[in-house]
Amino acid sequence: MQASALRIADAPHLHGVRVLVVDDMPYVRDVVTEILERDGATVTAVGTAEEALEVLQRERPTVLLSDLSMPGKGGYWLIGQVRALPPERGGTTPAAALTAYTGPEHRASVLRAGFQYHVAKPVSMQELIGVVAILALKV
Repeated sequence: MQASALRIADAPHLHGVRVLVVDDMPYVRDVVTEILERDGATVTAVGTAEEALEVLQRERPTVLLSDLSMPGKGGYWLIGQVRALPPERGGTTPAAALTAYTGPEHRASVLRAGFQYHVAKPVSMQELIGVVAILALKV
């Protein structure tokens, strides 16, 4: 491999991207945070949809990554609340659902709900970084 290719491959791809990660499982939050931060993103990770809604309005992340199935209010509730906000309060924040539900009916319902992407767990590092990079371009 050439030196220039190594430099490009090693460069942070998500520099300047602020990501809000929402998952009730601390391990998932930690792994996703580590992957994204290694690639240059700034990550805020929370464990509930309610907390995510507060953080989203306060911090205005570039991208939202949310689990769907969480105790209490889940990802569908969260994206509904987000999409009801005016744009200046975060209502148009690009979002992806991170979920273990992988059937075509789940993908369709995720997109109908207001997410731009359906990402199946477990997710590879490359796919996660790629989805966040694509969503960040939509801002």
